Amino acid sequence: MMEAILRAGLTDLGLSAEGIPALLRYWELLAEKNKVMNLTAITEPDEAARLHFLDSAALLGLEDFRGRSVVDVGTGAGFPGLPLRILEPSVRLTLLDAQRKRVDFLREVCAGLGLEDVDCVHGRAEAFAQERREQFDLAVSRAVAALPVLAELCLPLVRPGGKFLAMKSVDSQEELNAAGRAVSLLGGRLEKPLDYVISGTNVRHRLVIITKIEETPKKYPRTFAKIKKNPL
Repeated sequence: MMEAILRAGLTDLGLSAEGIPALLRYWELLAEKNKVMNLTAITEPDEAARLHFLDSAALLGLEDFRGRSVVDVGTGAGFPGLPLRILEPSVRLTLLDAQRKRVDFLREVCAGLGLEDVDCVHGRAEAFAQERREQFDLAVSRAVAALPVLAELCLPLVRPGGKFLAMKSVDSQEELNAAGRAVSLLGGRLEKPLDYVISGTNVRHRLVIITKIEETPKKYPRTFAKIKKNPL
């Protein structure tokens, strides 16, 4: 059933079904590891197909990822980054997470799927930004942090002309309104968000799009303690 859901959803999105075996194997590895560590609250395969894989895949219809360097900040169990890489092999992907066990799991998955070119990095975004500042075409995040916080962690990683894509709920307008000042200070510009319905469901999500229009001032990102205590 999971395969049928993925096939129908990818067809609906106009995407190739070639990645389905890799997505299914990814789910097997995730479900098995989830028995011993908390990686996902979604444990039903059909629900995972829709709310993890097809939700991630929806981004491919909203932004051009072909040949882009992409960093997934706070990737957790690998969403949305790994499905994007599986379905669009030309993506040059970096997965970033602050929990070593998660990164170790992602390395196991990438090895098992033969994705040897995916860079799985253990570290905090604010520290990683000092090493890889403005080196990515796109930053993506499905993390639950507030948008001003996410913007300060992600925008310094994006080159001018690139974009930061934040996956949010459709009830995020107040959060969007509050993020305007932070985005501007960080060298970004908020674009009109794109709402989408996950294929095969009535679930509506929102993609927040921030275009990097100029370099981020060197003082950002601050330490996470300062970001959390005094959001921009």
